[in-house]
Amino acid sequence: MSADARGDVRGRGRGGRALVLAVCGGLLATGCATMPDSGEVQPVRGANAVDSQVRVYAVAPRENANPDDIVDGFLEAMTSDDPGFATARKYLTRKAAKNWKPEQSITVLGTAPDREQADRTANLETQGRTYPISGRRIAAVDDRHAYRPTVPEEYAQAIHVVQEPTAGGKDKEWRIDDLPPGLVLGEADFLRNYRSVNTYYFASGENWLVADPVYIRQRQDPVTRMDPVTQTVKALLEGPTPWLRPVVDSPYPTGAGLKDDVTTLTTDDQSTLKVPLNVKADRFGGEVCRRLAAQLLVTLGDLPSVNVDQVELLDVDGKGLCRLGKGQAEEFRAVRETGRDEASYFVGEDGRMMTLAPAGKDAPQSAAPVPGPLGKGTVPLGAVAVTHDGTLAAGVSQDGTALHVSPLTSDQEQPQTVLRSRAGAGAKPEDRLSEPSWDGRGDLWIADRAPGHQRLVVVPDGTGKWTEVRARWLTDGARVESLRVSADGVRIALLITRDGRTTLQIGRIEREDGTDEQIVSVRDLQPVALRMESVSAVSWAGPSRLVVVGREAGGVQQIRYLQTDGSTSATSVLPGLNGVSAVAAPHRENQPLVAASRNDGIVRLMPGANWQPVVKAGTAPVYPG
Repeated sequence: MSADARGDVRGRGRGGRALVLAVCGGLLATGCATMPDSGEVQPVRGANAVDSQVRVYAVAPRENANPDDIVDGFLEAMTSDDPGFATARKYLTRKAAKNWKPEQSITVLGTAPDREQADRTANLETQGRTYPISGRRIAAVDDRHAYRPTVPEEYAQAIHVVQEPTAGGKDKEWRIDDLPPGLVLGEADFLRNYRSVNTYYFASGENWLVADPVYIRQRQDPVTRMDPVTQTVKALLEGPTPWLRPVVDSPYPTGAGLKDDVTTLTTDDQSTLKVPLNVKADRFGGEVCRRLAAQLLVTLGDLPSVNVDQVELLDVDGKGLCRLGKGQAEEFRAVRETGRDEASYFVGEDGRMMTLAPAGKDAPQSAAPVPGPLGKGTVPLGAVAVTHDGTLAAGVSQDGTALHVSPLTSDQEQPQTVLRSRAGAGAKPEDRLSEPSWDGRGDLWIADRAPGHQRLVVVPDGTGKWTEVRARWLTDGARVESLRVSADGVRIALLITRDGRTTLQIGRIEREDGTDEQIVSVRDLQPVALRMESVSAVSWAGPSRLVVVGREAGGVQQIRYLQTDGSTSATSVLPGLNGVSAVAAPHRENQPLVAASRNDGIVRLMPGANWQPVVKAGTAPVYPG
């Protein structure tokens, strides 16, 4: 049975599996059995649980199965790990089995697809039977493994069955001759079978890597027979997903890929992963080879199933092209590991910029003003931001009129004012400048929300001449409430209000050289938190993850992690906290989240703990970025 909606049985080892299959085959006309790789035999409730250890084994159609059983059995078999989906194809006519391409797409529904009753008025012998298939579509995955969420919408397709002569030609069996494209899975079955992995590509013209999340099979891929490591390498070599492609580079030659028939990649006793490619040595060497090795090392660092200390690339003849170690690949990360705890900052009740001293899980955390004018209260602040290297700070005045920048390494008297809002004298602070954000290039971003004069602005190096960003989507009907730029500088998270509803969008940052200055654009906005009715705060939480504060329709406020592609998991919801107005996440997972609560002031959340008060009064917490 599907782990998504029908319950399952777990068993241990070969004996447990035989028992499971015997029980499933004895009680069900068609379908499948589920079992983990270990654990005692026990019944499992599968309504919404996601357990990647559960294995689903498809069961072939029994002889003379009726049309209802054929459709139900096929829907179950789609959730299995059956090599080549061979058992699922047994439910199809010979022509349909040949043409069906489960690898071309995945339709993700909120729950397992519902099979409705067929129209019984049609002539069964001559017209077959059509079964409506329905559900609530929440996402789709394309043939490049890219996940795209959708506003939950009605899904309506159909499966048609006919009678087809058996191989001997004497009898007929019911089989499916028309069906929806690709795979159709409930969300729980999708998350049990697939996992998100970050593939990495170089930012265009730059020397650092950008995360591009894709989905691969948790175990062996039924179609390619590749293990997860090989799937990940193949996905990387296929190139970036279409949305990210305009702002990243793939340095290797066109057509470069894994050597034919490679389905398994494992490390040797020195934790070296050797990757055989289909290229000749004269087409793939030097810096190109080194950069691809760095992409592979950083990408494979996301896989829990393998520990890779170094990568060696091999040419088509099996000769070594280049070798790179994990330490050497660190220089290509957008945020490099320093070994120091990340500092967090906030605005104190008197408008001064404060920093929180790093503290252990149970140790108290102290706050102190930052060096320089922003910490002295020379200009009362409403929001702040700090460069990734911790040398510069930006602050927006408490009334939202001006953006100031000051070094954090010196004690100068006055900050530099780099931008003023176009809003008139009587405007409210929320109709002036948003909070600022630094990208990893050292550029400073901010939105001016002046009614009738809205604009998105970038300040090169934080102190240069500001440039208005091209944003065709920023019309009179849209308003930027908040923004956060990724460390890699090619993506921006935006909270945008339209028609009274605030949503989270991810935009792609494109740069091109103009006559006098660089032209910067934010394009192709993609919705992320589609299941939330409104979003009130967001922060980057690593290379491709966000922490989001919002409400689902009719629900209470919640804090959860989301991937930049909009995907989520059952473990993404964080402990509840009332009245959250802002949240800040570190780049590394072992550091605490920091939030501002209207009830509790500045609070923090250490990994595996609950929220703890830190400072009684304060707002606008941030980590560098």
